[in-house]
This record gives sequence, structure tokens and C-alpha cells, in this order.
Amino acid sequence: MHSVKTGSLQQYAFVSESPLPYILRKIGFMKLYTFFRSSAAFRMRIALNCKSLAYEALPVSLPKDEHKLASYMTVHPQGLVPALEDEGKVFVQSLAMMEYLEETHPQPPLLPANAEDRAYVRAVAQMIACEIHPLNNLRTLRYVKKSYGLDEEGVNTWYRHWIAEGLYGLEVFISASNKSRRYCYRDQVTIADCCLVPQIFNAQRYKCDLTPYPAIMRIFAECMQLEAFIAAQPSRQLDAV
Repeated sequence: MHSVKTGSLQQYAFVSESPLPYILRKIGFMKLYTFFRSSAAFRMRIALNCKSLAYEALPVSLPKDEHKLASYMTVHPQGLVPALEDEGKVFVQSLAMMEYLEETHPQPPLLPANAEDRAYVRAVAQMIACEIHPLNNLRTLRYVKKSYGLDEEGVNTWYRHWIAEGLYGLEVFISASNKSRRYCYRDQVTIADCCLVPQIFNAQRYKCDLTPYPAIMRIFAECMQLEAFIAAQPSRQLDAV
């Protein structure tokens, strides 16, 4: 990863080349509007790395409210990260973007071959991205803190409650499926793993008790042996502070 000057939100962007040994497809860099600690952006970094796709990382600082700047709102009307630009077209929402990568760069696949297993993988991904994550992302935590006069411990209590409820259901679902082995789906990394790992990183950051979820934590540990996940983690990003 190296820096290049850019005319976007910040003075520098970061060009990331996947660390994996697959054939690198460099037909023009994709651009990923990202924030190092954003779970959704983390998902996209993993997916891009898994597919060995080079991209230009354009940091958008959420604490500094750069996502609310008019210049960024023209990129993503919701003012959220991530956003992915490819060949002049902008794509939003991490699950949709991962599906886009799967359709445009099908190898290596991030979805199983048959319909039943694809439905399972998508269900795991949506349990995390659509059920767990929205209740504990930055804008939600800011809102409950301000609206209900919560101190830091009050916000953390909110966070831990919804993490515990969400991960309990996910643990039961994964365990009952009989479809997981090393990863959420057998021995194949999928979009489910791309969603799972960032959520566990956040849970660890908020010091959640994760011992009740052995299947989830086993999968997390396996994923974190892979360079695609290691390179995508927040501490490895050049906008990490």
C-alpha cells in the first residue's frame, strides 16, 4: 500500500494491492471510499482482497463528519461509507457491492455453487449486516447517547445488549445448519465471513463477552489466519488513528 495525491476529501489516498498470490487484475483501480473502523468498509476490504482486486482507498473520517460534506454527498447521497467506484460508476451498500464483485469478478467465488447454500450464506450475511450492525453503528450510538442522556457506560450497555442478542441467534443458526466447518460455509470463504469478522472486531473493541459463541469464535479465528483478512483489519489501514 502506498500513498498518492488525490483531489478528493483528503490530501492523500492509499493504493492497496491485494497481498494474495492470485492474478492481480489491474484494469484501472477501483476506488473505495472507506473509514478504517467502519465495519461495512472492513467487509469490502476483505472482499476485494479475497478476489485479489487492487483499489484506491479514499479515507472519509466519520468522527470528523467528512461523510456529511457536500463533496461526499455527491458520491453517496446517504452520506455513508463505504462507496465503491468502478469504471466511473458508484455503488453503495456493502452487501450489494459484494454481490457486484461476485458477478463481475467471479473467481475466486464468495458464494457457494448451489442455490440452497447461497441462501444460507446470504442469510448469515444479512443477520449481521441488517440485524446486528444497524443497532450499534456510530450514528445509532450517537443518537441514543444524545437523545437519552447516556454516559459512556450507558452507551456500552446498549451496545452489549444488542450484540449478545444478535450473536446468540447467529450462533444457533450457524450451529444448527450443519454447513460450517473452517468458515461459515464449510471450507470456503464467503460474504458471510466478510461480514462476521468485522462484527467480532467491534464486539471485542466494546469488551463484549464472546465466550457463549464458540462456533462464531472458531470461524473468526480461522479467518484471521488468512492474509486477506489480516491486511483488511483496521490497524493495518493508513488512516488508522
